[in-house]
Amino acid sequence: MLWLLAHNNERLLGHGAVAREVWRLYFHWYGVLTQGAFPAHDTLWQYPPGAGAVLLAPGLVPGLSYFQAFVALTLATDALITAALVRAGTRPGRSLLGAGVWTGALPLLLHLPLARYDVAVTAFAVLSLLAVGRATRACGALAALGALVKIWPALVLLGVERGRTTRRTWAWATVTGAVALTAFLLSFRNPLAFLRQQGGRGVQVESLGGTALSLARHAGWPGTTRYRYGAMELVGPHVHAVATASLALTAAAFALLLLWRVRARHWTEATPYDAALCAVLLFTVTSRVISPQYLIWLLGLAAVCLTSRHTTQRPVAVLIVTATALSAVAYPTFYAEVVHGTWTGCLLMLARNGLLATAAVLSLLRLWRSTRRPATATRVSPNPGSPLRRPLASASPASLNGDRG
Repeated sequence: MLWLLAHNNERLLGHGAVAREVWRLYFHWYGVLTQGAFPAHDTLWQYPPGAGAVLLAPGLVPGLSYFQAFVALTLATDALITAALVRAGTRPGRSLLGAGVWTGALPLLLHLPLARYDVAVTAFAVLSLLAVGRATRACGALAALGALVKIWPALVLLGVERGRTTRRTWAWATVTGAVALTAFLLSFRNPLAFLRQQGGRGVQVESLGGTALSLARHAGWPGTTRYRYGAMELVGPHVHAVATASLALTAAAFALLLLWRVRARHWTEATPYDAALCAVLLFTVTSRVISPQYLIWLLGLAAVCLTSRHTTQRPVAVLIVTATALSAVAYPTFYAEVVHGTWTGCLLMLARNGLLATAAVLSLLRLWRSTRRPATATRVSPNPGSPLRRPLASASPASLNGDRG
């Protein structure tokens, strides 16, 4: 990945566009942030205030340029994630498959992960999930800090088992989030300016809606692409309707996840991991934007799932890894084809997004089935002639052996 980053000016690697995000855009924002303000009037700034802390961090590294320090910190964060996955995988009853998937699949995105701050965001989510059940305070605090950097890490708390664990985890998340947000409000001007820019975003060419509109071009749709809000978006008739439909699908996905949580009856050690991956998958595929760096999030969560032998998400992880490889083909290699909506670009996006949509549906189905109420056992009366039957509360061996009354 470092070698590719050093040669990122090559045509197949995007003519330098991948690295340009750091040394031009991030560095520009760094200059604004050092003045004690967020870039309130910059339409490209669409991130919560915690992102400012991540972008300021490279300036604290002595002896390196901003770009070099950013890459060095990203590599260090990658190493932290790997170490956490290895440690989790070596515990009794666990698996090192998660660490293997993270290590082997992340380079499928070429050098992109080293030039985006999504590895840092993913670290918050991964560490939060791995702390579930062992350190509830750390779990809630890390999820809240991650949400302040890029919103979606808040979803990792969705699958925490009901009861005391949920109360403590969510309470720590609330307190940590409130304290950190207050610190940003007191230390910087315009920390909530990102909300205005997020509301104005349209349909990106790489989203599901964008794929549908790109295909519609070949049927006579007169729309075009335009660079807006930091992405190539489609403009033309019916784009607003597609964007509205995407938001409606996101709301429906959230409702489904809430319904799952209300109806879930059976938790395993892997349930919080599986629920986090399912939630982020659903929100990703229904989004108006599916940038290639979003696959970093999914790879991290899939890796956490695979540290447990009880996960239901193994086939989902296979689909995510395959979609990751296709994402790298689409961006940066054939991005011009995607932007111009050629058949090559359309088919690439159709395949990538089809895999992600399939993974989301499969993930929800497997999560739902795994958390239904366990089948009850029927206990036969000691008297063979008696018709009485008493259902047991659990079909587990422990309950069968522990209730001989």
